Amino acid sequence: RRIARETMEIYVPLTERIGIRDWKDELEDLAFAELNPDARSSIVNRLHYLHEESGDTIGRVVEELQALLAEHEIDAEVNGREKSPFSIWRKMQRQNIGFEQLSDIVAFRVIVDSVADCYRALGCIHGRYTVTPGRFKDYISLPKPNGYQSLHTGVIGPENTRIEVQIRTREMHDVAELGVAAHWRYKSGGSQEPAREGRQYRWLRDMLDILSNASGPDDFLENTKMEMFADQVFVFTPKGDLHAMPRGSTPVDFAYAVHTDVGNRTVGAKINGRIKPLRTELRNGDQVEIITSKAQTPSPAWEAFTVTGKARSAIRRAARQSQQHELARLGRLMVSSVFELAGKEFSDAVLERAVGRFDRKDIEELLADVGEGRIQAYDVLKAVYPRVRKPKVGEGASGRALPSGERAVKPLVKLDKRMSHGAVHFAEGTYPLPGDRIVGILTPGEGVTVYPIDSEALAAFDSEPERWIDVTWDVQNEEEAAFLAKITLMVRNEVGALGSIATLIADYDGNIDTLSTPQRDRDFYTLQIMLEVRDLKHLTSIMSALRGLSVVNKVTRG
Repeated sequence: RRIARETMEIYVPLTERIGIRDWKDELEDLAFAELNPDARSSIVNRLHYLHEESGDTIGRVVEELQALLAEHEIDAEVNGREKSPFSIWRKMQRQNIGFEQLSDIVAFRVIVDSVADCYRALGCIHGRYTVTPGRFKDYISLPKPNGYQSLHTGVIGPENTRIEVQIRTREMHDVAELGVAAHWRYKSGGSQEPAREGRQYRWLRDMLDILSNASGPDDFLENTKMEMFADQVFVFTPKGDLHAMPRGSTPVDFAYAVHTDVGNRTVGAKINGRIKPLRTELRNGDQVEIITSKAQTPSPAWEAFTVTGKARSAIRRAARQSQQHELARLGRLMVSSVFELAGKEFSDAVLERAVGRFDRKDIEELLADVGEGRIQAYDVLKAVYPRVRKPKVGEGASGRALPSGERAVKPLVKLDKRMSHGAVHFAEGTYPLPGDRIVGILTPGEGVTVYPIDSEALAAFDSEPERWIDVTWDVQNEEEAAFLAKITLMVRNEVGALGSIATLIADYDGNIDTLSTPQRDRDFYTLQIMLEVRDLKHLTSIMSALRGLSVVNKVTRG
């Protein structure tokens, strides 16, 4: 039963999207027989009963349709096919009806020579028989994602029975039966018509993109299932090209549907000629224009408002690559510092000698593992220069005395705004500023966590001196760099007090990120403010000015 459920959830939708209908029907029937044998047996018995009661109804309907089309000089092949037990059962469940209420357990196919004959045949059938409202679908002008094309209609046909008629060309029929295999056959020369590798096979190429971007089987499965089970909306490019998108798609999904490079460079979007947020949900008939920039890279935040597997897998891949580059950059700083302290030459040519010894594919992977804490920088030095001696000091450059009398001199990591996340990040709940003394703790799998030097949390690492990393600030080249600082004020409960505080902060070029009042009484209230400031000097100036306000009784940091 587990295999049957997996077949229904994964392999049936996959074969349907690839377009191999015979495989899909067979897999469905095998899984249905295992998951719900009583329901399948009941439907099969009812079908046998109908055959005995009505005789060769399919043959009689085929003859009448064939004669009708011949009257209008349309060369057509007509055949009928009973729907599968699972297809019948699914329709009964979806519409909440009994077997007796089903009107189209047989589908009749009309196969003609050209697209023009498809529409001529449709006109003939609609002219002769009463049309069932709401049953007409034109999959020729709007093909399904798997490439399926056909005209579907429902009529009250011969012998006053409701029937479904599907009208298609021979090529369309082969694609409906064989899917991608038929597409490849036509491409290789099996048809007089040129092969079309356009929008109908875009989903298959997207699936291959998802496979190449996926970090593992679970990621691939999640994203492909997301693609297979999505309802669709149809949107257009400014040139009129049609894209079928899952319902709930946003401009970011659309950009990746156009091309992965377009998605990666997206900075904005116009929907029906007006600039809209990237999280805007697309609707049927929207015209979408993507605005790009070569300087743009995908934002991890995009994943929160994308629904297509292709977009999500590409965003995740870009995030992994960005983090890998950041970790490698950190690792290079750490390793170069160790080499410099040992008085040894440092270059990529030298590092190449260490790549094989750590079983890494290239220098970047080796340095990324150093930055992530999986490999010690000193071990890289030792791998290249086995006879080098480990430098010893009694105290780190951070100035903090460590319990061990001997420890390696740690590399100096320069912390700038670009490295304030990912490979190097601040400890949760701490807000150090340029000018504060800081120290880093190397955590395998996470990189370097930066703490203020007086943080009580550092006591937990006193017995692990090898994890300490000396860190300094490097923000002099950062334009308008902003860091968060937390301050707490005791404020008089007077009219206009908050306005005076906000005005003063603005006058000193500070910016209030958030504020809250955890305590309040009749005379005073506590005000906690998260400020954006440039550095410690900037914060100190603001705090000094706040103490000068008559409505402020006390100002503390934190």
